[in-house]
Amino acid sequence: MARQISEIQNEMLLAIANDSVLSLVFTSTSATAMFRLFTYIVAVSIGTMENLFDTHDAEVATTLFNQKSGRLPWYRTMALAFLYGFDLVTDHDYFDTTGATDEQIEAAKVVKYCAVNEAEDSSTVIIKIAGEENGVLAPIPLEQKEAFEAYMEEVKWAGVDLEIINFLPDRLYLSIQVKRDALVLDANGISILNGNNPVNEAIQAYMKELPFNGELRLNHLIDRLQVVPGVIDATILNAETSWIDAETAGYGDLQPLNIATIPESGYFEVVTFDNITYVV
Repeated sequence: MARQISEIQNEMLLAIANDSVLSLVFTSTSATAMFRLFTYIVAVSIGTMENLFDTHDAEVATTLFNQKSGRLPWYRTMALAFLYGFDLVTDHDYFDTTGATDEQIEAAKVVKYCAVNEAEDSSTVIIKIAGEENGVLAPIPLEQKEAFEAYMEEVKWAGVDLEIINFLPDRLYLSIQVKRDALVLDANGISILNGNNPVNEAIQAYMKELPFNGELRLNHLIDRLQVVPGVIDATILNAETSWIDAETAGYGDLQPLNIATIPESGYFEVVTFDNITYVV
C-alpha cells in the first residue's frame, strides 16, 4: 500500500539526522530549507510510483479474477468479448481478427451490456445481455443472438446449462403526485423559465444511471425528484412493472412494485409520464 508523502519525507529527514556527516551540514529547521524542499520533491515522486504500483496490482488482480475460467465474472468477460461475424481461433476461446480493421472489430462488439447470475434452483448460468440502438439499450437482433448462443455454447464449461436473456426492456408504470412550487413549475410540470419538464427528465436520468441489471429502489427515485427545481415534495402513489414471458414471447401481467426490484431483462423502460400529477 502506498505510503503518505509526509511519511516518506519524514523517513528521509530521519536518515539525514542520523547520518554523522549530513546531520552536520543540514541543520536548518525551516520548512523552506533547500534540503527539506528537495526531500519533499523526492517524496512526491516516490509516492506517485507507489500509487501506480497499487493501481497496477489492483488491475492485475481484477484481470486474473475475471479470467478464471468457469467463474461468473469469466462468463461476463466472454460475453462482452463476442464479435459478431468473426470465427474463433481453432481450439481457442478467442476470435481470429486477422486482417480486420479497428472499426470492423468495434462494430462487431454487438453485446454492450451483460450481467451473469446463477439460477437459485439449479446450476444454470443466466446471462442477461443487451445491445444499443441509437444510444438506447435494446435487445440484439435474432440473427446476432443466434450467433452469440453458438459462441457461448462453444466456450462454456462442459456440463453447464446456459440461459440467455435477450429481452425487450421491462415496462415500468409510475403514478406520482408532485407538490410543485407555482413560481417555478406550471400546472403541467413545465419549467416556467426553461420550457422543459424537469421531473420527466429527472426520472429518465435516474433510469439511465441505473447499472445494467441494477436494482431499482423507489426511495432513491423519490430522492432524485425532491432535488428537482420547483419540486417541493413527491409521492409515488403506485408503481407496477411487467416483463417478457419467455414462453409466450410477450409481456406478462403487471406486477406491483413496492420497494425495489431487479429487471428481468436487465433494464427498464418508463412507458408513460401521463400518470404524473402536479398539485400546489
